[in-house]
Amino acid sequence: MADVKGNPSEVRKAAIASLFGSALEWYDFFLYGTAAALVFNTLFFPTFNPLVGTIAAFGTNAVGFLARPLGGIIFGHFGDRIGRKSMLVTTLVIMGVATCLIGLLPTYATVGVWAPVLLVTLRVVQGIAVGGEWGGGVLIVSEHAPSHRRGFYSAWSQTGVGLGFVLSAAAYALAQEVTTKESFLAWGWRIPFVVGILLTAAGLLIRLRIMETPAFQEKESEPKKSAPPLLDVIRTHPKSILIAFGARVAETGASYLFLTFSLSYASEIGVGKGVVLAALVVGMLFESFAMPMFGALSDRIGRRPVYIGGAIAVIVWAYPFFALFDSRNPVLIFVAIFVAVVIGHGAMIGTQPAFFTELFASRVAYSGLALGHELASMIVGGFSPIVATALLAWSGASWPIALFLVGMGLVTVFAVAAAPETNPNVLGNGKARQEAEAEEKPKSSDSSPIHS
Repeated sequence: MADVKGNPSEVRKAAIASLFGSALEWYDFFLYGTAAALVFNTLFFPTFNPLVGTIAAFGTNAVGFLARPLGGIIFGHFGDRIGRKSMLVTTLVIMGVATCLIGLLPTYATVGVWAPVLLVTLRVVQGIAVGGEWGGGVLIVSEHAPSHRRGFYSAWSQTGVGLGFVLSAAAYALAQEVTTKESFLAWGWRIPFVVGILLTAAGLLIRLRIMETPAFQEKESEPKKSAPPLLDVIRTHPKSILIAFGARVAETGASYLFLTFSLSYASEIGVGKGVVLAALVVGMLFESFAMPMFGALSDRIGRRPVYIGGAIAVIVWAYPFFALFDSRNPVLIFVAIFVAVVIGHGAMIGTQPAFFTELFASRVAYSGLALGHELASMIVGGFSPIVATALLAWSGASWPIALFLVGMGLVTVFAVAAAPETNPNVLGNGKARQEAEAEEKPKSSDSSPIHS
């Protein structure tokens, strides 16, 4: 993709729209993960013992991840064919409606086995919606931004992911605070889900005001390709898909251990979930604003060094993370979560939008981003809490889970190390930006996996 520089006001508008839209959509998605750790095992799987019920609840959470590649394929196809903006509006509406319906579901005590069946069905719908959201949310910013600021601007789309988690965790913390334990299980847990429909309406108004990206408009003037974008990207960018997948192993796998499994682990070792929820809210809030800083750093020194640095931080912090949890000291638990999410996860997710965008040509960028991103979400993100819970049940200790984190970190280090440096500002060991951009212009119309 050529470096199409949009109007600066449009770049800022796109960044704000992506931030708020993704925050609301991921608020909906994270609500489920939080509820799976806190209440779904009791309300929808009461016939199991507590630990098995937790595994079953995380299993329904994983179903959403299984559906995400399907959403990526569907919305990636139409996002590459008819535009990024329309797909972002569609995914937001689907997610909002599904989330509200989860909040209205009857429980196992009311309708028996139909309760988990309906829960799983709506989780699939959520997964399809969020599978189509991420690639479009990233592209609506990165394709508006100039190459020398792409890391900074596109990271704001990820800030929305972080804020979405903060909103969901804060909503549950508030619901628990204003209700008794009995009333929270009876109806209090539903409030954050139902309120989501109002937030969806606000996000919809914001997204309807943004323009289609300059890169997509430029692509529309080119001769049409007959091959579907999915087949086109698999044929022309197989290495880029594998790199994106591998790069996400530590990022997504670690994040769902930090964000969801840590809640159930805290209960197992006798630490109040409120302590962990508070630490997660603070950590994710700081991470949300650290992401653009890491994105800006990748504009200066390259995507690979920043991303690999985050993966190495996850590796180094794996054992200390659980050791600090095992201390049962609230201050040390705050430290464990803060370092894990702000430094380790933050460096990877803040760099990811620009890095992944630059791996694919614009004509297949939506499909390429969605495929690499969502396959990792399905295989690693959805199942990492289940694997961690099973390891805990098997060993009764945290060391196998820490070893699992180390393994995921190593996969990501090797994957990113195998990737080319995609930032044109640092190609050729520090060439001037103008020189790099001049060299890339002849490549803008070919099928090279690197574009700016």
